[in-house]
Amino acid sequence: MAITVTDPRPIERAEEILTPKALAFVEELHKRFAGTRADLLKARAAKREHVARTGSLDFLPNTQDVRDGDWKVAPAPAALQDRRVEMTGPASPAKMAINALNSGAKVWLADLEDASTPTWANVIDAILNLRDAATGTLSYTSPEGKEYRLRTDAPLAVVVARPRGWHMEERHLLIDGAPAVGALVDFGLHFFHIAKQLVLNGQGPYYYLPKMESHLEARLWNEVFVFAQDFLGINQGTIRATVLIETIPAAFEMDEILYELRDHASGLNAGRWDYLFSIIKYFRDAGASFVLPDRATVAMTAPFMRAYTELLVKTCHHRGAFAMGGMAAVIPNRREPEVTAQAFEKVRADKTREANDGFDGSWVAHPDLVPVCQEVFDSVLGERPNQLDKQRPEVSVTAGQLLDIASADGQVTEAGLRLNLYVAVAYTAVWISGNGAVAIHNLMEDAATAEISRSQVWQQIRNEVVLADTGNTVTRELVTKILAEETEKLRGEVGEEAFERYYQPASSLIADICLSEDYTDFLTTPAYELVG
Repeated sequence: MAITVTDPRPIERAEEILTPKALAFVEELHKRFAGTRADLLKARAAKREHVARTGSLDFLPNTQDVRDGDWKVAPAPAALQDRRVEMTGPASPAKMAINALNSGAKVWLADLEDASTPTWANVIDAILNLRDAATGTLSYTSPEGKEYRLRTDAPLAVVVARPRGWHMEERHLLIDGAPAVGALVDFGLHFFHIAKQLVLNGQGPYYYLPKMESHLEARLWNEVFVFAQDFLGINQGTIRATVLIETIPAAFEMDEILYELRDHASGLNAGRWDYLFSIIKYFRDAGASFVLPDRATVAMTAPFMRAYTELLVKTCHHRGAFAMGGMAAVIPNRREPEVTAQAFEKVRADKTREANDGFDGSWVAHPDLVPVCQEVFDSVLGERPNQLDKQRPEVSVTAGQLLDIASADGQVTEAGLRLNLYVAVAYTAVWISGNGAVAIHNLMEDAATAEISRSQVWQQIRNEVVLADTGNTVTRELVTKILAEETEKLRGEVGEEAFERYYQPASSLIADICLSEDYTDFLTTPAYELVG
């Protein structure tokens, strides 16, 4: 097995990350674990095909003993006891990393996944920034001369890094001529360079694990952790992982996922937007009862979403793990006080529901929202760092409740179809330009929300959905017409140069995947081919 770097110097100081020893570690991870990862991705496809035929999912009969067993995850380290506010955002550029660390949040989800375009420069810059943050040397001076430094007057947010999901590849690192596994590259470079420093800091290498679809995928991560800790001579159990429950099959395996990671588990997170995407994706061809209304009208109070979040809180607290709330997409606008006031009100309502349900903390996407989330959780937690004691024994969730998609209020409208196509193109354009998180109409959009948008369009075409506001049927011809109109709208908003370079290719890609007979599993896979 041989490893090749296609571009050894995508940014200054890249050689500090792409060292021979670090690359040898990444190579060893691939030698041991890439084959299992490939088998698990094939198992995903096989399970999805079974679901397509039966139109149902259920809790696993062969793991009943795990669900019934009397076990708990390892106690949380001191640095992760209080997670009431978690700031999310990419670890590149340095300015955003510094702002996140200085935000006042208890935790920063340093995102190498949905909020980050995996350009090679972004991947290496993120690891470099996280290493500099761990050593306390991270800084940035803007072209205008404004300086950004890590604060010393209050604690910095504890870093929890999110590597890419198992499905993503890294074409700038080749293993025997084939693209490396993105997750193993992200984890490998981060752990090799930063883990020991984090331990010296009284913290540790902490991770958010995205996009998993089964406890066997969690088992693979656990095997990676065990090997990595041994390799660097770090005590077993030093790594802690929080798993995003953001796929519908994972919702049926929460206990099992925690069990597989029990020596390294910290909690589960309600990854609401990817969860909706996964439902559409999984049941895209299962008939009209699985067609969701317009994305903007699907609330967390919908019965099937309540079932999902209440099961998550109950499962986590029963096992001694933290239940982390999800992202409220609204963000403030400092230039528009009315927009900001509305954002604060919506976030406060969202976080109040989560805190009262028993969540131990939640996510925000903007530093100005940290005080809002903190105030809500402070009012419920008081001096307690968490509410693991809130066990929720009254909660009993069935498979039918998790799959009761038809209970969602709302309609499918042409206005919603237009918005889906606008967002899908606008986000994809920004993504291929190198930025994985963007504000569109005062909502923070990332890959998950773009995935919902384009998946709804594909599903609506297949089911010949009739639009409630116009009476038109969603056909390829209608989508082609509306996509052209929304693309022209974007041309007028962004200017000709950006349009030709990013928005026109993005529109062509969205047309291809929405109009195709075959469904594309992840928007970011073909979009990655358009990234420079």
